[in-house]
Amino acid sequence: MNYFEKIKNKILEGEGFEKWLDECRKNGKRIVFTNGCFDILHRGHVEYLSKAAAFGDVMVVGLNTDASVKRLKGPSRPVNDEYARAFVLAGLEFVSAVVLFDEDTPYNLIKKVQPDFLVKGSDYKPENIVGYDIVTAKGGKVVTVDLVEGFSTTKTIEKMSAVQH
Repeated sequence: MNYFEKIKNKILEGEGFEKWLDECRKNGKRIVFTNGCFDILHRGHVEYLSKAAAFGDVMVVGLNTDASVKRLKGPSRPVNDEYARAFVLAGLEFVSAVVLFDEDTPYNLIKKVQPDFLVKGSDYKPENIVGYDIVTAKGGKVVTVDLVEGFSTTKTIEKMSAVQH
C-alpha cells in the first residue's frame, strides 16, 4: 500500500471535497467536524482528535491557513506551514479529511460540511462555539471534549525557546 498517496488524498479542497462529502452523505456516514491551527502536533491534539472522531463515522478537520494563523496567533506563527500541518493531521488514522480555510472562523466551512457533530475543546461552552446555530438547526449535536492538562503548542514553543537560551 502506498501510504504517502493515501495521506495526500485525505487533504481535500474545492470540488474534490464536495464530491467526497456527497459520497459520505449518500452512504449514511455520520460526519464529525472540528477545527484548529494544529501548529505543532502534540499528545493533547491527538487525544482530543481521537475522542472527537469517535462521535461519528468520518472526521473532517478544518485547518487554519498560514495567513489565518498569523492573524489569530501573531507574526511568529505558525511554526509549520499549512501543507506540513495538513499532512501530519492527514497521517492520523482517525482523520478522514483535512480542509484548509482562510477565514478567522470556520463558519462558512461548517455551512458547507453540515456536520452531524461539531466538536471543540471543553474550554468552550457549546452554545458559544462557531457554527452552533448551523449544526443544531439541522438536528446535529455540538459537543465538547476535555483537553489534556499540560499540553499546548504555546507551552511547547516556550520549552523549546528556554532550551535555546
